[in-house]
This record gives sequence, C-alpha cells and structure tokens, in this order.
Amino acid sequence: MALIWLGPALALILGVVIYPAIELVRASTGEYSITGLRRGSAGVDNYTNVLSHEALGTVLLNTLIWVVAVVVITILLSLGLAQFLSKDFWGRRAVRWAVLVPWAASLVITSRLFTLIFDYYHGILNVLLTKLHLISEPVDWLGDDTWTMPSMILVGVLVSIPFTAYVLLAGLNGIPDDVHEAARIDGAGPWQAWRRVTLPLLRPALLVSAVLNMIYVFNSFPIIWTLNDRNPGYTHDTTITFMYKLAFKSADRDVGMSAAAGVFNVLLILVAVVLYLRLVKWREEES
Repeated sequence: MALIWLGPALALILGVVIYPAIELVRASTGEYSITGLRRGSAGVDNYTNVLSHEALGTVLLNTLIWVVAVVVITILLSLGLAQFLSKDFWGRRAVRWAVLVPWAASLVITSRLFTLIFDYYHGILNVLLTKLHLISEPVDWLGDDTWTMPSMILVGVLVSIPFTAYVLLAGLNGIPDDVHEAARIDGAGPWQAWRRVTLPLLRPALLVSAVLNMIYVFNSFPIIWTLNDRNPGYTHDTTITFMYKLAFKSADRDVGMSAAAGVFNVLLILVAVVLYLRLVKWREEES
C-alpha cells in the first residue's frame, strides 16, 4: 500500500532526476559529431580534455567568486530585510508583495532589463551617475573586464534576495515572543538579544537559505548568459555557461566534453554543499 501512494513521486524522481543523471554520465563517455550524433565511446577522453582545457582555471575562479559573493551578500542583505518585514508598520503587506516581484519575474526578462540599464550609451545607470557627477564619462558595465563580474553579481543578488528574505522571515516568525521578552527581562540590549537569542534560533533558516542559494547560484545560467553573451571567450563564464559554450558556442562544439563538464559541475556542487554542512556542524559542536 505504501508503494502505491509513493508510486507517482517515485516515478517523477525516476523520470526527472535519475534518468537524466544516467544519460548525462552516458553522454560524458561518448564521442559525438558536430551535429550531436553519437559516433561511439570516447572512454575518459572527454574528462581529460575538460581538465586540460586552457580556460578551466579562469572558469573555476569565476564560479567561486560568483557563488561566494552572491550567497554572502544576499544573506546579509536578506537578514536586514527580513528583520524589517517582521515589524508591524503601515503598508507592510504591500511591501511584502513588492519584495516578491524580482523573484516572480522571469530571470531572462530581468537580466535583459539590466542589459538596458547597464547600456553604455543610453543606459539609465550611466545617465544617473553622470548627472550626479559620480562619474565623468559613461562606464561599459558589461564590456569592461573590471565591471562585468560586479554587474552580474548585482543582478544575482537582486533576484536572490526575495526567496532568502522570505525564508529568514519565516524563521523569525517561528521564534516565540516569550524568548525575546525573557531576554529583555534579563537585561539584554537589542544587539545582545539579536546576537545571543535571535541569531542562534534563526540558524535552521540560515542553513536552508544558504544551501539552496548555493545550488541555485551555481546553476544560474540565464543571468550570466544574458549579461555576458556579447563577450568572446571564457573570461567571465562560470561552469554552467562553460558547459553550454563547449557544446554549442565554441570551436570545440563537443557534446561529450560538455556532458563531462556537467558531471564535474554536479560533483562541485555536492562537494561545496557537504563542506558547508560540515563547517556548520563543526561550529555548532564548538559552540
């Protein structure tokens, strides 16, 4: 009887998760024509070619910067936003709805909107900064190597804040008022109460938001591709766009190499999440 009830969920997991994973591993060991037809087995050559690719070091460094910057900045800003949204003020419901807009909107549409905002000639950002005399001439936000990654991180943070803020808001709402009242009676100030009471009780929500954001940001293709598609090479690519270019947009045009890079990407995500969970566990044991 249990299998009958679990059957639809198991079938969904089999079709959406397990089967594609098996096909990914199978594709990573194949040799393909430029049109994507499988010619035969390539063994581990695809993995070797990916590991020896000249752009791999740049891509991995970009991925590290992208994931760490977006996740850390998102959580810090979302903590403050969640604290604000948990307060009782006039128009709170409207503000909560407004916060959801960047999350509800399509990532491609949001990213495309920011390409217009960052436009060198007519972008509103350059116009605004010039009128405020903060810059003397327009900045090529998406073409200058100095500003491309910060610009992508800004968009990544913007679209990640709504989900993270709501997870943390749910965590704050789950903390009993009696705990805060007891802290005030014991003489704790606002900062002490937040650091000694609120933050420890918010740890489960922080853990969930951090892990899910790591996975989402690792696999965030639309933002990086839409903002970075005009730049040649792999200078600002992360592992997810690196895979796509290997298969469709580079001189390699190799589906097998792209699949092998996909396997490495999954392993990188798993390693990053496990290390983070271990780090959190060690801190809990020390405390």
